[in-house]
Amino acid sequence: MSPSFLGLHLRLLWVLTLVLSVLAARKTNLPRPADPFADPKHDPYNPLRYIASNVLTGIAFGLVIFVAIAQSLCIWKWGAKFMLSMTIGAYTFAFGLSTRFGLHIHPESKGLYIVEYLFVVLSPCAFIAAEYVLLGRLARYLRCDKYLMVTSRRITITFISSDITTFLIQALGGALSISANDEPLALTGSRIFLAGLALQLLSFLTFTCIFLVFLYRVRKHEHDVYVKDEALVWYADWRALAGTMIVSCIGILIRSVYRTIELSEGFQGHLATTESFFYGLDTLPLFIAIVVYLPFWPGRFIPPFTAEDNVEKRSQDTVIDAEPK
Repeated sequence: MSPSFLGLHLRLLWVLTLVLSVLAARKTNLPRPADPFADPKHDPYNPLRYIASNVLTGIAFGLVIFVAIAQSLCIWKWGAKFMLSMTIGAYTFAFGLSTRFGLHIHPESKGLYIVEYLFVVLSPCAFIAAEYVLLGRLARYLRCDKYLMVTSRRITITFISSDITTFLIQALGGALSISANDEPLALTGSRIFLAGLALQLLSFLTFTCIFLVFLYRVRKHEHDVYVKDEALVWYADWRALAGTMIVSCIGILIRSVYRTIELSEGFQGHLATTESFFYGLDTLPLFIAIVVYLPFWPGRFIPPFTAEDNVEKRSQDTVIDAEPK
């Protein structure tokens, strides 16, 4: 079982377990407002502190589910099953967004909020996992493993393990913070969650730097490889895929920075309680991060690896490559 395949199933298992086992409501002695739509910003029973817009929810859900279906068709037509975690993550992200329709009708529903929050916040971990695997595949395809700071196999295992670890930290912190019946426990959960987000941001930032250094080294030391698709149309050049990956990484980084700052302010901070920030700095960057692969699907550039490729790859992993000068 590949690390990405195992990581995906761990994510789904933990999300479902947390959603089903988390407490349904927080006890409070505060009076419940007669009309939950009158003043949602000051309603202690409304976790969002606003009424979710059905129009924005519909647009976001429609766009994300379109990408999920389109990526499924890309896998069917061109392959690249190693991107499956991104595709399934798009489906779970769309599901999380769809629960906001329910929050529009029942803004004080703690159960709906729990489902929405966990699926929306944790699904992007699957997008990140796909990026980790893609870099390893690209390096192997170009036969330029030696220009990675670590081998493609090790970089995949290392960062997938990091992704799983930060996912579990976020899942634990998120479950505690949004289901706790007392403020100290909620604060503890929030801090755990923030630590998971910060570690994920650091890990992905490190990965992005490794990727950019890899491209620089290939251009500098393997010019023939760098321009090998120069005779083809620009959208068939492997560098188009590399550029796509850069755009995708930027989208994920924007979202990660936003979520880290948001949680540092607390669940009732300005960022967390403003719907426009949620769509502008979370949903939109993530949408760009996944939709950008549709015209540049990795399966169009990277062919399936054969048994001979795997044998050669294992033999390469036993050799310590000299650092490029």
